[in-house]
Amino acid sequence: MSGTVPEEAVRMTAWVRGRVQGVGFRWFTRARALAIGDLRGFALNREDGRVQVVAEGPRESCEKLLAWLREGDTPGAVTGVTEIWATPRGGYADFAVR
Repeated sequence: MSGTVPEEAVRMTAWVRGRVQGVGFRWFTRARALAIGDLRGFALNREDGRVQVVAEGPRESCEKLLAWLREGDTPGAVTGVTEIWATPRGGYADFAVR
């Protein structure tokens, strides 16, 4: 068998801690996800001050977004990121700010 095997889609959920609300963090996260491409999901402010990011798509694309959340030129000040990986659930038309 020749050719490339399509990369399996994954679901990455990340919780971003720090000064990440009220600084445009969700909008910048959406822009980064769209720039990376092939990602669907959302960025959402949580009541405890964190931002939750859910991204579904190829693992490599999710890993790029996660690396940006941890070390990229993000607005505010990220002090930590915790993530979990799972099977995609689907149901997202694009990458949204909630």
